[in-house]
Amino acid sequence: MSATVETSNLNWTTNLRVLATISVIFVHVACDILYKYGNISNFVWWTGNVYDSIVRFCVPIFLMLTGALMLNKKYELGDFLKKKFSRIILPFLFWSFFYVLLALRDASLVHPEMSLLEGSKLALNLIATGSSFHLWYIYMIIGIYLFMPILSKWVQNANEKEILYFIAIWVFTLFLNQPIFREFRINVDFTYFAGFLGYLILGYYLSIKSFKYDVKTLKQISLLLFFLGIIVTIFGTYFLSVAENRFNEYFYGGLTFNIVIVSAGLFIYFKNSKISNPVLVQIINFINTYSYGIYLVHILVLRFLVSLGIDYDFINPVLAIPITSALCLSISALIIYCVNKLPYGKYISG
Repeated sequence: MSATVETSNLNWTTNLRVLATISVIFVHVACDILYKYGNISNFVWWTGNVYDSIVRFCVPIFLMLTGALMLNKKYELGDFLKKKFSRIILPFLFWSFFYVLLALRDASLVHPEMSLLEGSKLALNLIATGSSFHLWYIYMIIGIYLFMPILSKWVQNANEKEILYFIAIWVFTLFLNQPIFREFRINVDFTYFAGFLGYLILGYYLSIKSFKYDVKTLKQISLLLFFLGIIVTIFGTYFLSVAENRFNEYFYGGLTFNIVIVSAGLFIYFKNSKISNPVLVQIINFINTYSYGIYLVHILVLRFLVSLGIDYDFINPVLAIPITSALCLSISALIIYCVNKLPYGKYISG
């Protein structure tokens, strides 16, 4: 299925990437509420649940955009690994250093007798496994990038039926992982069709697929998928949490069917939408330029804001979550912008 995303109309991918970047911050501002299930008011918990459920598409959308923009290109293995990994690894290592320092400081407060050797072992372990919880995505994307030159060649030489065959089995494995279907599993190994790789194929396919509907109808279908998935996420999370008398985050998982349809719906909607306001376009382009760095640094900024008492409950959480997210986004973008202006800053800013 050799096709490409139209290079003359890629603004929608920029818009979608910026929305995903903002959504990551929303997730991390709101998520602390959810683990306090039973210890906070129902109103506060439901506020966090609704906000968090709405924006759980962020990582899948990042991956779908990666598939849409990268799988249609031909790569020389050496050049690909050199260019892509230098762009990912150097900023990742730079900002990981600060998260390691924070982790060492926290550990020393709990264990003031910690030796230099113990501190060094902890630092190395943090680099190997993740010095901050949000960096799991970077480790995952590194693994996907290693496979990208191979995957892109298969996609470009596959026909539509073969691509749909992969997507169909991938979706089938997601169904098998739903709690209600686990007792019906068969002893067939679907490992090679499982995981986040399916989002790349899905993103590529949806980016080049021309559906036999007008734009209005496509938008209506995509919004139906989006809101259906969100409703399942919100109420599925609530009912599982009630049943277990503790927060259950199953329906928040990126590999659940409800998140797949939310992400697919949003992807199709943005592909068929335009943003023309010049001020908004400038803001979007600015955030897009520094989106990777914003992702890397935003947890540092959130920790700083929390230390100032600015988090999900400094006022009513309905307002506190978006205000805190906006502050975090603005400060993170400013930090990355300033770092980028330093000599060689572009190599570490992200």
